[in-house]
Amino acid sequence: MQGEGTMYEEQCWQAVLSRDARSDGTFVYAVRSTGIYCNPSCPSRKPRREQVAFFALPQAAEQAGFRPCRRCSPRETVTGEPHVLLVQRACAYIEEHCEEALSLTTLSEAMSMSPFHLQRVFKRITGITPYQYIETCRLKRLKERLKEGEAVTTAMYDAGYGSSSRLYERARLGMTPTTYRKGGQGMKIHYSITNSALGRLLVAATEKGICSVCLGDADAILEAALISEYPAATIECDDGEMSVWIEMLVRYLDGQQPDLNLPLDVQATAFEWRVWTALQAIPYGETRSYSEIAQAIGNPKGVRAVANACASNPVALIVPCHRVVRNNGDIGGYRWGIERKQSLLRQEQGSQVTPG
Repeated sequence: MQGEGTMYEEQCWQAVLSRDARSDGTFVYAVRSTGIYCNPSCPSRKPRREQVAFFALPQAAEQAGFRPCRRCSPRETVTGEPHVLLVQRACAYIEEHCEEALSLTTLSEAMSMSPFHLQRVFKRITGITPYQYIETCRLKRLKERLKEGEAVTTAMYDAGYGSSSRLYERARLGMTPTTYRKGGQGMKIHYSITNSALGRLLVAATEKGICSVCLGDADAILEAALISEYPAATIECDDGEMSVWIEMLVRYLDGQQPDLNLPLDVQATAFEWRVWTALQAIPYGETRSYSEIAQAIGNPKGVRAVANACASNPVALIVPCHRVVRNNGDIGGYRWGIERKQSLLRQEQGSQVTPG
């Protein structure tokens, strides 16, 4: 869990296995393969351990890109633990006021505590700073309003961005805001699915570049995830259009093409771009720890935020998040399954091919 150790995570996992209702409100668990987070007592199908991440708060799970479960409604569960309750109140306040010029001082006054103490408690429980949560809420609000059809300039100011330069400094949408406002309407996305050394491989692209690379076991799940991300786009299966990029990725998975310098068209915050750029700089066959990546981007205290950026990477392999491991050398988690991560690292470290 964010801010906790392996022993505490094991306790959380046991609570999930036993569907312990007494643990509801003390943490939530998120499943990488579904993108959903739940209460420990949720009656949904039990996930595999390597697919699970733990968070102290629903808001922390959402900041990492997960959606609340509709069966157990984890956002409605209230905890009695004082600090967690305080941070929940702070998150609710931020969500209500994020379009304003919200400072740490203003937030701390609303919570009736010192800025230093609030910053420390908030970071310990959520894994990010209040400022980072404010920026996340603003970007989320911007995207929601653009999708609802609001004019770009109006949505920008309503979300709390004082100028277009500030918007583009903080958020990269991958496509233009006008296109995103329409849920991808007017966009044409071609995709193809093929067999690979790691199961089924989906590659999708706009006219600007690749927007999705996914690994999985079932075509229907891969296709559903792509449609969910771009609900209003024209999405077509086109093996011919994608054949060159598909061939390069398959060759990569076979250890025959270590260099993947492919064009991308993805949505990301400015922080995520910095992390993903650092991942692409990791040499083939090598790994880095989350803390080393945080150091590399000039944010040594942002280890957990780096982990969240890795988990939200939409273009597997091209942005090699599989090359990031825990500080103690453990392999860590992987959105597409721990077995695939192990296979990728073995392939790269054992390959005799030299990047050109």
